[in-house]
Amino acid sequence: MRSRSVLLTVAIIIGLFIIAALSVSPRSFAAQQSSDIPAWLMAHIGEREGQIAQVVWQRARALYQQKMSEGTVKNLCYFAMDATRLNDTGDGKLGRRFYVICESDRSFRAISVGHGSGRDLKGIADFANGRRCAKNFGNAMDSSLTAGGAYVTGETKTSFKGYYRVSAKQDAVLIRSFVQFDGEGETANARQREIGGHPAELLTNVCLRKEPRSPYANHDGYVPFGTLVDYAGGRSNGCTSWSPSDAGPIIAMVKDNPTTLYIYPDAADVDAVARAVVAGRSLSGAGLYWNASCLKEIHAPKFWSKETLGPILAQYKKDHPVVAQQPTPICKVR
Repeated sequence: MRSRSVLLTVAIIIGLFIIAALSVSPRSFAAQQSSDIPAWLMAHIGEREGQIAQVVWQRARALYQQKMSEGTVKNLCYFAMDATRLNDTGDGKLGRRFYVICESDRSFRAISVGHGSGRDLKGIADFANGRRCAKNFGNAMDSSLTAGGAYVTGETKTSFKGYYRVSAKQDAVLIRSFVQFDGEGETANARQREIGGHPAELLTNVCLRKEPRSPYANHDGYVPFGTLVDYAGGRSNGCTSWSPSDAGPIIAMVKDNPTTLYIYPDAADVDAVARAVVAGRSLSGAGLYWNASCLKEIHAPKFWSKETLGPILAQYKKDHPVVAQQPTPICKVR
């Protein structure tokens, strides 16, 4: 009889614990999650301009801690990118959606960054992105699309691009650095796709100018000469393109000292959000995240996998052979 009483008491206690656990509200659960955020970082977590969405930060931090524990990285800072946010805010400013987080010295920085332009294969497949918001994502070769997921920064390659005019009597040299990214999972082909980070600048209208004394002259004494274009407000070929002023410190930070970069959204996020939109479900209610302004513009995102898009691009390339590139013209005499 006594043993039955004890068992009954234990059962009641366990039942009370279960009821208490089930009665935890979503708000209480969210508060518990928020308690994992360092106090100094709390003001930077959110969905306002210059802030990082909580899910993006959590994944970026988890990736960084994993690679730190494995000994893959030792850098005191890590990166994140939210490709669902606005690139062009419409008021002459660029959206800040690339994040540099250094927890050791409690620093957080949000800067602008480009997204993959995609392509429009007329009459076959249109996976092009506008300047403001990215609708299409993917990991196929030659797709020019951003692929979200996990990356680790690799080696830095620096190359001479040519000369450009800065004043009536002065020229400058464009030497651009490129940080190779190495991915895993959906982003494992980052090296084959030549995906990495670099300044958003290039030379257009290039011609060859005779400069035999230049250390960059070819065997005939010519160097490329063109017009410098800063496309920080535009799109990329799928790489992470920073403004020239932001790129310098970032590239210096990871030179010979790799770190992690988590780009949101990955393929599963894109598919889940697309399904929720089609079903008319609330994203927050389904535990999903997408920037509200961009989602309103694009209606629903789409992920183009290499298995789906790869054969289409291969056939398009076969049907539209590249025209032989004409030799770079000689510059007219100044």
